[in-house]
Amino acid sequence: MEIILPVLGGLGLFLFALTNLSDTLQSIIGGNAKKWIGKLTTNLVTAIITGTIITVVLDSSSAVIIMTIVLVKAGALSFRQSMGIVLGANIGTTFSSQLIALNIGQYSPVPIILGLVLSFVSRSENISKTGKSILYFGILFFGLYTMERAVEPLKEDARFVFWMTKLDSPVTGAGAGAIVTLIIQSSSATVGMVITLAKKGLLSLGAAIAVMLGAELGTCADTLLATIRGDRSSIKTGLFHLSFNVISIGIGLLIFPWFVKLIETVSGSASLEQKVANAHMIFNIAGVLLFLPFVPLIEKILNRALPERNLQKPYPV
Repeated sequence: MEIILPVLGGLGLFLFALTNLSDTLQSIIGGNAKKWIGKLTTNLVTAIITGTIITVVLDSSSAVIIMTIVLVKAGALSFRQSMGIVLGANIGTTFSSQLIALNIGQYSPVPIILGLVLSFVSRSENISKTGKSILYFGILFFGLYTMERAVEPLKEDARFVFWMTKLDSPVTGAGAGAIVTLIIQSSSATVGMVITLAKKGLLSLGAAIAVMLGAELGTCADTLLATIRGDRSSIKTGLFHLSFNVISIGIGLLIFPWFVKLIETVSGSASLEQKVANAHMIFNIAGVLLFLPFVPLIEKILNRALPERNLQKPYPV
């Protein structure tokens, strides 16, 4: 219990901060988001860039993809525009893993105090919301810092170490990552825990990468739920997100030993947690680049499976 309660508390803080940070930033952006997204997604490349930037800002790929599905439902975005945003969101989500790999958790009280001061003292609504964003950012990393300190004694627990060695199997590790993400509904939280465990030497690089791959699949659950009672375009957006993750994860598992060696080579003498963050970024960017030429084909397949009355011309690449 001495370990479980602090870990659950840290995870709760992380999820609380992640959700509120995303909601607060969306409220700051306001209704102009629809107009910006519409203008910045005229072709596949600009849509990917837009999806990447918005995900970095909101710190949640699920929030961005769900928001995209909602905009598709509302007719503000077409299915073609949504595909690029989905691909960009998968790149943007790797930014948070790079931040998590940095040892900044110990400084989390600074943004917490600054955010509290700005949110309570300022009379300006925008400044107050900005203060809340800074506050939630600090709480997010304080949650990770709490988990990091809590799991330290597990190094001496033979049963836990034995269980962790089982995750070296790519399929087992990916399955564990998917299940954890389904339960906590946040791939960022799963990746954050993976990096935390790697930082403490409780996960090998191979096991960490395997769990990370599974987290990418688990995150499809909430975006698929967002398509319930939606029109065919929004359903196709959710299916496109699922197909991207299933295909890229399948390829990742097939080439798993070589991918781990690639990360070792590229990362050099970097810390283990940095290697995990690098693996997350390289995997997602490579997945988007490999997927890019097949986007028109997948669009045609989904359009034939779920046809619209007025289909538009193929998406320019």
